[in-house]
Amino acid sequence: MPKLPTVTDYMVVNVRTISPDMDIRRAVRILLGMRISGCPVVDEKNMPIGVLTEKDCLRLLAKGKLNAEIPAGTVADYMTAQVTTIPADMDIYYAAGMFLRHVYRRFPVVDKSGEIVGILSRSDLLRAVDHHFDDAKIYSSGKPAPPREHSNKG
Repeated sequence: MPKLPTVTDYMVVNVRTISPDMDIRRAVRILLGMRISGCPVVDEKNMPIGVLTEKDCLRLLAKGKLNAEIPAGTVADYMTAQVTTIPADMDIYYAAGMFLRHVYRRFPVVDKSGEIVGILSRSDLLRAVDHHFDDAKIYSSGKPAPPREHSNKG
């Protein structure tokens, strides 16, 4: 029986993380500068304690008042403290079910110790779907699918 593809096969490994004591305005600049919609918040041991998303950051404006300064604070003041992680060795089919059961756009990926080793987004799993369709062409046509470039950047 062939080995099922796992989260490790499709996750992004160079994950930008932020600390809970970082100034929220600096965190917003990081999200904008890296063109990412969210990132894990970790403690000093690289253990996930939350996630900061664009939606969380919009609360800066929602708390503001006309002609007043935008509120300040730390990442801890705005982050979503409930974080759902997935193990690196989870198969991608189960991971797809996790995305269907939750509203999250990304899951931090952890190793057996609970430390973050990557992140898996919906678009990473779409790459898996595309890859699966290419593999299916081999079986249906009897000819190999054309070679594809595989990037771990999402």
